[in-house]
Amino acid sequence: MAKRGKIIIFSAPSGAGKSTIISALRERGIPFVFSVSATSRPPRGEEKEGEHYYFLTPEEFEAKISAGEFLEYEEVYKGRYYGTLRSEVDRKVAAGLNVVLDIDVVGALNVKKIYGDEAKTIFIMPPSIEALEQRLSARATDEADKIAERVAKAEWEIGHADRFDAVVVNDDLSTACNEAEKIFTRFIAS
Repeated sequence: MAKRGKIIIFSAPSGAGKSTIISALRERGIPFVFSVSATSRPPRGEEKEGEHYYFLTPEEFEAKISAGEFLEYEEVYKGRYYGTLRSEVDRKVAAGLNVVLDIDVVGALNVKKIYGDEAKTIFIMPPSIEALEQRLSARATDEADKIAERVAKAEWEIGHADRFDAVVVNDDLSTACNEAEKIFTRFIAS
């Protein structure tokens, strides 16, 4: 019987460096694939079905919610959903692939509840709220009110970090990447 893959769930406040750390793991050759999310929004530009997203109508998305087919989902705006299909994760894990999910705190804890020891939750922690605020300001992509909103959400998210299997503080990027790699590789080897 082929060895089952594992599920690694990353979560972090906006600006904590989660995407940068996940990219670094990929560059280091850590074996994983991403879970392809489903959305009820139409494709943009060159986005392809099954590669970037599974594109569903709001009605199809709601039917799958009712049928319990999502591990987690969120209605970002009225009728605009994003979520992780259980079939997508189960198919990849059964094929022996390690699946990375990059999702919010609530979704991460829900997925962990479903998969238990088959999943590892990793919370990327900013060194401080002040440092996070500086990073968000330095991006120059958001207005001050949006940054304040993200910081308030970050404080709430950080309050749930102790419910994760591992917490990586991203004070120094290289150190954080090394720590995330150790956690990841130990877990997929177990």
